[in-house]
Amino acid sequence: MYLPSFSLEGKKAVVTGAGRGIGRALAIGLAEAGADVALLSRTENDLKETASLIEGLGRQAIILPTDVTKRDEIQKSLEVIRNQWDTIHILINNAGMNIRSKALDVTDEEWQTIMDTNLKSAFMMSQEVGKIMKETQTHGKIISISSVAGHVALRTGVVYAATKAALIQMTKVLALEWGPHHINVNSIGPWYFKTPLTEKLLADPDYVKDILAVTPLNRVGELPELVGPVVFLASDAGNYVSGQTLFVDGGMTIHGF
Repeated sequence: MYLPSFSLEGKKAVVTGAGRGIGRALAIGLAEAGADVALLSRTENDLKETASLIEGLGRQAIILPTDVTKRDEIQKSLEVIRNQWDTIHILINNAGMNIRSKALDVTDEEWQTIMDTNLKSAFMMSQEVGKIMKETQTHGKIISISSVAGHVALRTGVVYAATKAALIQMTKVLALEWGPHHINVNSIGPWYFKTPLTEKLLADPDYVKDILAVTPLNRVGELPELVGPVVFLASDAGNYVSGQTLFVDGGMTIHGF
């Protein structure tokens, strides 16, 4: 038998930024594959909507309003999780943001906010969950949502790009350090997908034309097309993949933007 298992039955997953968009889609996708999911985000109402959809699939959802840029809040949320679950099998670092300022216009506050949200939070979540995975000898899977912006140069968003490039390198180093503890660390690099955050941009025909001009598949991504790669990396099917960034981009990174 050569087909490995893509099932996540019995697995316990944590997803940051799980209230909407990519985070919600990934949380629901993990639940569809069989996992129970702890949902972290600042906005409780958004988490409740995600949880309702997960519970409708017959899976457990834990709602944890959390500012993942603050270690004490992360630790408190993980304590709640450990009181209910023996371990954590999967961590999805999805929390992120962007401010589309030109480089000469970026303020110190913008720099720090984006760095904390996109990079610091992913490191702290990985560090704290990594301790649990090591302690419980879980064959853990840590997956961070990076971006094509971490690999090729885009026209704006220099701070965002810096954080996403750092995530890709962080993925490699953590994979090297934690591999002996049977923890796989990978990342996903999306291009444009239809989410609430991109809705306004994708409503501009000229903007979409520019996107499609550098996308060989000639279309914007659909959220279910991100779920498959994440489930692959989170499941036994991805057991021998670590330190990698999988670009889910319609071919965009072939030549840049």
